[in-house]
Amino acid sequence: MNLETLKPAKGSVRTNFRRGRGQGSGGGGTATRGHKGAKSRSGYSSKRGFEGGQMPLQRRLPKFGFKNVNRVEYLSVNLHLIQKLIDAKNVTEITPEVLMAHGLASKTDLIKILGTGELKSKVNIHAHAFSAAAKTAIEAKGGVATAL
Repeated sequence: MNLETLKPAKGSVRTNFRRGRGQGSGGGGTATRGHKGAKSRSGYSSKRGFEGGQMPLQRRLPKFGFKNVNRVEYLSVNLHLIQKLIDAKNVTEITPEVLMAHGLASKTDLIKILGTGELKSKVNIHAHAFSAAAKTAIEAKGGVATAL
């Protein structure tokens, strides 16, 4: 005999327990809710984060930082990635659609071309934004940087 194999005798545990049906039921009077307090009342539902009147955690912790709702997020594409694309696929015109087709961008991305890496070929690039270094590097090779 082990502790984990012990079970109550058959018929000694009631599974269909009806609360609040008189003292003879064993759960009458307070209907097993205890005495007084919010949890004993009808219609009680706890608020998210409520700690029984104690100052909730989200109000005890310090707040810091700032999130600008008007921030514009760009997907950055460097010149060395564009050069890899030119070498592999032999393209001369780079647009957001071309980058999407080759898995470098998604449909909703705003694209910014950055100047990291070296550009060896002449290429025309259409993007939403360019860094100053990228624009000069593209124009130095005879290409055109067009902002959408």
